[in-house]
Amino acid sequence: MKYIILGNSDLQVSRLTLGCMSFGEADQGQYQWTIDYESSKEIIHAAYEKGINFFDTSNNYSNGTSEIFLGKAIKDFERKDIVIATKCYFNEGRLSPQAIHREIAGSLKRLDTDYIDLLILHRYDYDTPVEDTLKALNEEVQMGHIRYYGASAMYGYQFAEYCYKARELGYQPFVTLQNHYSPVYREDERDLIPVAEQFGVSQTSFAPFAAGRLARRNWSSDSLRYTLDNAEGTRYDAMEETDKAIAERVYQLSVKYSVPMSTIALAWQYKKGVASPIIGITKLKYLDDAIKVFDIELTDEDVRYLDELYVPHPITCNR
Repeated sequence: MKYIILGNSDLQVSRLTLGCMSFGEADQGQYQWTIDYESSKEIIHAAYEKGINFFDTSNNYSNGTSEIFLGKAIKDFERKDIVIATKCYFNEGRLSPQAIHREIAGSLKRLDTDYIDLLILHRYDYDTPVEDTLKALNEEVQMGHIRYYGASAMYGYQFAEYCYKARELGYQPFVTLQNHYSPVYREDERDLIPVAEQFGVSQTSFAPFAAGRLARRNWSSDSLRYTLDNAEGTRYDAMEETDKAIAERVYQLSVKYSVPMSTIALAWQYKKGVASPIIGITKLKYLDDAIKVFDIELTDEDVRYLDELYVPHPITCNR
């Protein structure tokens, strides 16, 4: 495993993040496909044994049970050796000060921990002044409830607003940007990623495998998630014909390097400067496939081969 410091923080994290959206009690909404506690614990422990120390969850994943599963599973580890990221937004009050204080308290309780290493603003809140959100975050930092904060899927001008206002008010800077990014979705290269680079913010991209499209040669799947998760199951359909050609090139490179397609998708992330892409897995085999990324390095020519077929896509995830 390799490690990196996130942004202007002292958080040393593995260059793979284990996404915990797959863990939690199944519900009747988006999270009908998640795995139970024992299966979740097995993957969390296996990831830790392979050197992964960075775990990403959210207050809204499986109605908070993802946080509960993660908090329970890491009790076997030293807390100081674990970096926990969770999120706030998909809740009553979005990013209002009251919501931030309430949701952080709830996350601390569900995770059964004294502090959260990284609190991520899950989206941009159009209804709450940026300075009010930042003041609440700063108060939580001062109280020791969170150590650092970051942001997720939003437009470049919105993230710039948060970053500039934090600097203006004398608060600590944002340290991470968790954005939608893969060889078949590169819209954030226009402005959001340059903003992150300008402010020294580390990228921890999500959906590096494009909901499995870059991890298997068949575009569709009969997996539970593809079948039951309406958001992930249809997100890439609009550009299927164009993106299938890119996915085929991922496959060709996987043959060239004798690794799974998902390994190539991750190697592309590192060539693009991503600090720690988030991998969401439900089987141990997929963890082994991801770890193989440290055995290869794509060339500039490989990246051009993957990039040259890309065309503009409809914006997804941002609100």
